[in-house]
Amino acid sequence: MLVRPRAGREQAFRRDAATEGARTGLGFILRLLVSIVVGVGLGLGSAYYMIVHGTGQQDVVINGPWRSNLAAGGVDADMYTRASVAVFGLLALNKSETIYYTARSDSAGEAFDPACSYRIEGRDPDARWWSITAYGRDSYLIANPQKRYSVGKTSVVRATDGSFVIRLSRTPEAGNWIATAADGFDVSLRLYNPGPGVIAGPSTVALPSIVKETCE
Repeated sequence: MLVRPRAGREQAFRRDAATEGARTGLGFILRLLVSIVVGVGLGLGSAYYMIVHGTGQQDVVINGPWRSNLAAGGVDADMYTRASVAVFGLLALNKSETIYYTARSDSAGEAFDPACSYRIEGRDPDARWWSITAYGRDSYLIANPQKRYSVGKTSVVRATDGSFVIRLSRTPEAGNWIATAADGFDVSLRLYNPGPGVIAGPSTVALPSIVKETCE
């Protein structure tokens, strides 16, 4: 009977152990890499969400459907506010010069639906000049043949009592109309040289309401 030498068994054991160790080590490295990628992805995703939606930013005020970060343009702006200004190319002036409001939902709290039309109604905000502009999901003006991107203090058509109605829709309408996009949009309200009441109470001052009308 032939008996396998002891040395041969030890060599086989070491070889098997080394193979198993290599597999275990490779598995650990792969799991580590996946964990790093997932962690970085979650970190970047949450940071971008906070930049876009204002979560975590200081001095954010809410007035009906409108949100504004009063720190934009200030020397004490936090990192998320500064990142938001950089991402969206906002010409961020100090709040004493300009207050920027953004709406991504109507006055009922429902997110804008690209298949629906809306009306913005109210009176002139207390500011030397104001404008309401729609932007696409890429934060650029929404291309349209009529080149209707914005309505401002000097271009808005008012009723005899001084009030106005601005339509938001994908289909052109007569009067005050701003084009929206099929893949989503938001609306910006800029108040240049806002009045003392706006500066003192940006969350309570009267601003135009946004009402959903019809949907396709």
